Amino acid sequence: MRKTVTIILLALSSIPGTMLPLAAQNNPYAIDDECYKYFKQAELLVGKEGFEEVNNELLRTAITKDDKKSQTLYYVERLKNASRSIPSHVFTTEKQDQTILQYMADLKEVADRFGYPQYYYYAYEITQNYFYNHNKIIRTMELVQELQQVATQRKDAYGLWMSQRYMVSLYVAQSDYISAKSYIQKAIKIYEESKDPVIRRQSPSRLYCDLADTYIIGSDSLKINIHKAVKAATLHLDSLRCTYYLAKIAAYEKDAANYRRYRDYCLSDPQIGTISATAPLMFKTLDAIMEGRFDANVINSLSVARVREIKYLANVAEVYGYEGQGFEIERLLVQKFERHIAEANMSKITELDARLGNAELQKELATKSEEVLNVTRLVMILLTILLMAIITFLIIHLRTLRKKNKTLREANEKAELANAAKTRFVQNMSHEVRTPLNAIVGFSQLLSLPDGSFSPEEKEEFSNHIVNNTKMLTMLLDDILNTTAMDSGNYRITFEDGEAGFICQSAISSAEHRLQPGVTMTYVPQFEGQHMFRTDPRRVQQILINLLTNSCKHTTKGEIKLGCSLKENPGEVTFWVTDTGPGIPPDQAEAIFNRFTKLNDFVQGTGLGLSICRDIAGKMNGRVFLDTSYTGGARFVLVLPDTLPQQNI
Repeated sequence: MRKTVTIILLALSSIPGTMLPLAAQNNPYAIDDECYKYFKQAELLVGKEGFEEVNNELLRTAITKDDKKSQTLYYVERLKNASRSIPSHVFTTEKQDQTILQYMADLKEVADRFGYPQYYYYAYEITQNYFYNHNKIIRTMELVQELQQVATQRKDAYGLWMSQRYMVSLYVAQSDYISAKSYIQKAIKIYEESKDPVIRRQSPSRLYCDLADTYIIGSDSLKINIHKAVKAATLHLDSLRCTYYLAKIAAYEKDAANYRRYRDYCLSDPQIGTISATAPLMFKTLDAIMEGRFDANVINSLSVARVREIKYLANVAEVYGYEGQGFEIERLLVQKFERHIAEANMSKITELDARLGNAELQKELATKSEEVLNVTRLVMILLTILLMAIITFLIIHLRTLRKKNKTLREANEKAELANAAKTRFVQNMSHEVRTPLNAIVGFSQLLSLPDGSFSPEEKEEFSNHIVNNTKMLTMLLDDILNTTAMDSGNYRITFEDGEAGFICQSAISSAEHRLQPGVTMTYVPQFEGQHMFRTDPRRVQQILINLLTNSCKHTTKGEIKLGCSLKENPGEVTFWVTDTGPGIPPDQAEAIFNRFTKLNDFVQGTGLGLSICRDIAGKMNGRVFLDTSYTGGARFVLVLPDTLPQQNI
């Protein structure tokens, strides 16, 4: 079975949405130009490294521009990337399949909400291709049936048109032109009867070519449909495909002049491989037949050709008097069909076997569960009879014990937690304080050696190490003092007017010396001019410095960005820090804000920084959290109330 379906490419650039963005510019998708730039980059990176960062930038820009169509395209690209990230020869897991189905559901929901039905149905096409390419034919057919049911329920001609076209490509890919024929005719009928501008904008040329392949070579019906295909062709690939068919017809009719003209045109076009990967072999074999040099070596080379082309060559060989060779080609054709059928059935058997295996397991578990349930019921009845005799006596006694046990248990748990926290704190501080102290002492001893032991540049480097480790030790002690102040209630917030951009720039100036070699740190404002709001600027800066320092520890290459937005959370000021580090698992998104929690024990720090950030933000009626939807590294977000400055109150 061929591993890829002949995909019916949606002419997305020509499909109008029902909600065009106001900022649309001169590009084929009628979307904002900046969004279009990121969309084209994402298209080129589908299935490759760097895709997610570019596609996320498309979404952020689309939201900022309020471009609904670009937001929908983000979900289109996300589904395409996920579906192409797994090699086609790999049998996918249930978890991978569920991820694709979830991305499909997300795209359908967004397309429906924003009013772009073409992308709603495109979600089905991408997902169907994914399952087909991984030999899950039954799942593919279920999705096609679902698409037809949805389109029928919605009375949507476009959805029916899409489902028929996909069924055509599915059967044609398996060289099953008999099954494909009825779907081709239904699709053509929908096209001819429809007044939908989206459907009418599509070209039925390919459908007429596929319909021609369902008839006997040399028949009038084949020629009539190729003539219709030529007339309906609007795209270059349509015209090239028609020329390819005309060349084959000319060869069959012994029209050597037109054959050579059509052949040369096809072979000179670099896109002929899109029409047929074995087209050059097809023409080479036709040349041999027409020039009288057709032999066994040529026949042996046809094993890689498409089934329909092999059938056609057998007919041409008979027309030119090569009955024996034609018989050999027919035998090759039978072998090819047998292999197609075997591969198709094997993929279905494998998928059914997996499903039946799960079904048998579920059935066995259900039987065992029923047996356990019956035994449990019997035991419960006996226990109930036994316990009823003593329950009155025990109930008062148990209540008394329960109260005492609860008090003791709570006290014991608090003691254990306090002891564990103390142990972790002592262990962390013993390690964290010793490291910078050892560095300070060591480099100080080197500087105390007699002059001439080290060059001025080396001494300056030693001095820098001492300064950096002193700052590190100071930060550790500050974390401890801040935590103590929080616990004792002595930590004070002083509200005054602050300027968002100045706070960000100050935070970067304080943290950029901690950058690792090759890493950059930039400020990315998402508003123009200045923005004043009522807050505690020093505490906000303290939080941002903590977040930037945290990113510096974990980012060994790439960049760190500090941004500020007034639109991400309307009515609030949103600060965010992103990095290109290893990221944080979503299941740890809350745990990292607990005291003394460190995901990497080999990275400097007490595990107090993020906990302090959250406590400070809470005292300013704000919040700090990890953005789990961000996949390019880690993204921490600080959201504060956008309170008016004092002079405007």
